[in-house]
Amino acid sequence: MAIVLGPNEYGKAEVRVVAVDRSTTRHTLVDLNVSSSLRGDFTAAHTAGDNAHVLTTDAQKNTVFAFARDGVGTPEQFAARLARHFAGSYDWISGARVAVESYGWDRIAVGGRPHDHAFSRNGGEVRTAVVTVAGDDVHVLAGLSDLVVLKTTGSEFWGFPRDRYTTLAETRDRILATAVTARWRYTGNDLDFDAAYDVVRTALLETFAATHSLALQQSLFAMGEAVLERCADVAEIRMSMPNRHHFLQDLSAFGLDNPVDGSGAVVYHADDRPYGLIEGTVLRDDVPQAAVAWQGTPGFC
Repeated sequence: MAIVLGPNEYGKAEVRVVAVDRSTTRHTLVDLNVSSSLRGDFTAAHTAGDNAHVLTTDAQKNTVFAFARDGVGTPEQFAARLARHFAGSYDWISGARVAVESYGWDRIAVGGRPHDHAFSRNGGEVRTAVVTVAGDDVHVLAGLSDLVVLKTTGSEFWGFPRDRYTTLAETRDRILATAVTARWRYTGNDLDFDAAYDVVRTALLETFAATHSLALQQSLFAMGEAVLERCADVAEIRMSMPNRHHFLQDLSAFGLDNPVDGSGAVVYHADDRPYGLIEGTVLRDDVPQAAVAWQGTPGFC
């Protein structure tokens, strides 16, 4: 029996970059969190401490800052530039993966007009991009995380099996809430990424709102199906959707009822944990799979 080194990679995680374009009096702001990871012949570094093939993580960090000086563009474009550079920098580096989180900022309105250089962070939602370069192939995953959505009706949950441990009551009317994390793979790498992102995000939101849901699983599939129908450039979409439970609060101890018949305010207890976690993939069955595009990236299932 021999003990050998298995698959491995290394890089620099979470390089925080803020780039401000001051070329006009109306400034633009880009706020990123960038992680790079290299694949290739690094066996000697692991087995003998020989660093001759190790492009330092410090150099990777500095490259991120240097590339930002030339302008960022979309998260997908910036990740692709970096990944191509790293993958082509030395013969022993066979591939690179660059993941970008993009944090949104809105202009502060002053007197009803957006300010030229004052911004406010626009909540917890984050746009993501992961680009993997492997040989001549470039794979682009776009995505978002913490897209928090809620509907106050139009959701049911019933018909599930019951055993001795089942206590959940069936319901024909409930609050449905979740925080969507989604990643989708494009069929190519030369497209208008901002426009495609907007199409996908709109499809997710509109379908969540419009679908009369009998289960969060049903909503997940409907949302993924809508993305593929509206955006021909998307090969597959993978989603993780925790069920943010809202339970009717028992007010009987105070001599109060709490009906859901529309006669007044309905009071719920929002439970943050434990929670149901619904995950799934919706894909085109005629598009080749690309396992390397997801390597090292949460695919959810």
